[in-house]
Amino acid sequence: MYISIRQATIQDTGIVSDVLLEAALWLQQRGIPLWRDSEVSPENISEDVAKGLFFIAEYDGEPAGTIKFQLEDLLFWPDISQEESAFLHRFAIRRRYSGGKVSSALLTWAIERAQKLDKRYLRLDCDASRPRLRAVYEGFGFRYHSDRQVGTYFVSRYEYEIPRQVT
Repeated sequence: MYISIRQATIQDTGIVSDVLLEAALWLQQRGIPLWRDSEVSPENISEDVAKGLFFIAEYDGEPAGTIKFQLEDLLFWPDISQEESAFLHRFAIRRRYSGGKVSSALLTWAIERAQKLDKRYLRLDCDASRPRLRAVYEGFGFRYHSDRQVGTYFVSRYEYEIPRQVT
């Protein structure tokens, strides 16, 4: 078992969209819709993929998950200093790779990337009405920050304080 994480290229737009659509469909089938299909279609994510914001986790060479890593988020976090944080969005794992290994690898990678970029916090948000997902983030070490209404989304915001690098 080997998990690697790489930056998605524009050629990977379909892969990123497929992973996100699979997660969205799985949630819809359980009555907990998250993203509309149009939000994660190749047309709607291609610009962010081209900007280098998406990353793909591969499990033994197969696409297993994706995450969007940003250095600013004025939509969900307009009330905090942007310079000291990195932000995660569009975090999804293919169902056949669920169970924690791929998601833990992606979160660990994101923390390490934020640390290399000398950020103080890694921040994310999730649907406030999803206690199991919230428990996953809390179990990983993310601390509850606050709730926020953003358009039609009511989210709980979390932050992870990045350990300072010893020089």
